Amino acid sequence: MSGAMDQAAETVGRVTGADEYSEEGEVSLRGLATLAGVYATGAGVFAWRMRASGRQLPERIPPLDLLLMGVATYRSSRLLTKDKVTSFLRAPFTRRTGSLHGAEVMDVPRGHGLHRSVGELLACPFCVAMWIAGGLTAGYATAPRATRLVTSCLSSVALSDWLQYAWSLTQQKAEGEG
Repeated sequence: MSGAMDQAAETVGRVTGADEYSEEGEVSLRGLATLAGVYATGAGVFAWRMRASGRQLPERIPPLDLLLMGVATYRSSRLLTKDKVTSFLRAPFTRRTGSLHGAEVMDVPRGHGLHRSVGELLACPFCVAMWIAGGLTAGYATAPRATRLVTSCLSSVALSDWLQYAWSLTQQKAEGEG
């Protein structure tokens, strides 16, 4: 980190009492504050670039596009935080603790400070969803057709996942009654 970022993180630690925050284990408030700052900076830069370019932000997102973005955010967050195929992205920041249903795994954060905070983000589908939704919203504002195509693809995968689980449950029930 840069000197300014180190100083800001140190200040956050002193002001928040980070060392005494949780009895349940390490919580890096400095790392979390850094990630929040990165997110806010990204959103601010996006808004500034849109304004500087003279492009108008959409007044609203139509309900169907909002639904596609919501389902795509759900699927993307599961893909990034739980799927085996993306383990290589999480591995530097997390440790595998088990397998879940389908091709999903359970990872927990490891390390200290910002490293651990990134692990917490990458192991939590609810946490990373905000980042994904922000990216999809920025994509929708700048390239709605392309974003609609991407969200349609991800939403199709989510629908397929749900149908696979419904089929499996139906099959298990039928075999149990037979």
